[in-house]
Amino acid sequence: MAAVNAPARAYGIAPGLSFSDACARAPALISEEIDRTGDAAGLKTVAALMTRWTPLAAVDGLDGVMLDVTGCAHLFGGEAAMVGGIARRLDEGGITARLGLAGTPGAAWALAHEGASGTILPQGGEADGLKDLPVAGLRLSPDALRLLRRFGLTRIGQLYDVDRKSLARRFQSAEAVGAALLRLDQALGRRSEPVDPLRLPPDYAARQPCPEPLGHLDGVREGLERLLGKLAGDLAAHGVGARDFTLSAYRADGTVSRTGVSASRAVREAAHIARLFRDRLERVDPGFGIDLLVLEARRTEPMGAGARPLSVDLAASALDESALAALADRIGARLGEGAVRVIEPAESHLPERAEAAAPFEGRLPDWSCIERAPQGPRPLRMFDQPEAVETLAEVPDGPPLRFVWRRVARRVMRADGPERIAPEWWRKTGGGAKPRARDYYRVEDQTGRRYWLFREGLYDDGRGGAPQWFVHGLFG
Repeated sequence: MAAVNAPARAYGIAPGLSFSDACARAPALISEEIDRTGDAAGLKTVAALMTRWTPLAAVDGLDGVMLDVTGCAHLFGGEAAMVGGIARRLDEGGITARLGLAGTPGAAWALAHEGASGTILPQGGEADGLKDLPVAGLRLSPDALRLLRRFGLTRIGQLYDVDRKSLARRFQSAEAVGAALLRLDQALGRRSEPVDPLRLPPDYAARQPCPEPLGHLDGVREGLERLLGKLAGDLAAHGVGARDFTLSAYRADGTVSRTGVSASRAVREAAHIARLFRDRLERVDPGFGIDLLVLEARRTEPMGAGARPLSVDLAASALDESALAALADRIGARLGEGAVRVIEPAESHLPERAEAAAPFEGRLPDWSCIERAPQGPRPLRMFDQPEAVETLAEVPDGPPLRFVWRRVARRVMRADGPERIAPEWWRKTGGGAKPRARDYYRVEDQTGRRYWLFREGLYDDGRGGAPQWFVHGLFG
């Protein structure tokens, strides 16, 4: 048996008992096959529900949830009111739970598993509150518990005065005694024990309880407006802005609906954040009603207080980066994160590798930091990959007289070049071939259209066969 309910315990059935023995004690016993995968998913759902009381909620083992409620109790009327609210919410969801509140995770675990449900220990009262509880409350292995009971140590308080060296001599396993002392110290607060939450806690957050469950998005919009006022004030008071904002709607049926927006640079203007959420609020499903809204800010950065110039003539730069970032945020809110991209410089001789598209991060890239050799004019439109052409040249190393591109023959009327680009010898090419130099030409055909062509390779350069021609871009 992996788990039993209260009626089964009345028949003397406990976890660890074989199924045949359990049926002998209760012939009408109803059982189900254990589903560890489903239980784990359900436990994560319960932990997600607990984030309405604290952002630090973690799954504990196979059947528990650990909450770090430091600094949260006053939001719910005190520790007793908070514990009572959690118990009621779980009971309404049909979840049987045992609760314990203490200053350390180990003490809280012991109270929930071996003490009276709902027990609250004051800060620093772990030693007195745990002394009468069974040693099973220390989260020890069955072998360690068996050894402790063999020496008559059945209560946690009996370990307080036991000399640790003599305890180590009694135990045949140094690992078992080390685990027992570690768990005892963690429960009493002598050693720290961090909680690993499901979600990282937000840098800043604002909460809006709802007196009556919200069943329409108009109420959600009003709640978001109030939350933005609170959160923007907190961010401004600390001189920071945030790049990620998440709105969590806790519904009356115990589920959570979340939606979020991101900014290309740190922001804290309530009106701008509200515009980003405008099209995302449709994703919030009120369900049977929303009784709590929480707005979280993450990825915070310092923001200096400044004023925008009255006109472009008075500005230090003709580019308003704040307005550009706001525009990018609105586009990203509609089309999705990463929809706005910019071209950044890259270290490469080859034109198709000399720049790369990257997500817009609130500022345009600085091209002045790239030192390049003098180069000829570049086309307004350049292809991602050069396209092969068939050419006829007057001399092997000269510009083409005519070429066929996309099945259309074109006669060259004027040509300018070459501009030679040396090969990047440190790069590997497909098939083990050596990289070859390129000679670029600007040519004009009989219709006045201008092309950017290059010949890859030179005759007798020892790096492959005959040179090949490609068109790489178009001028105008």
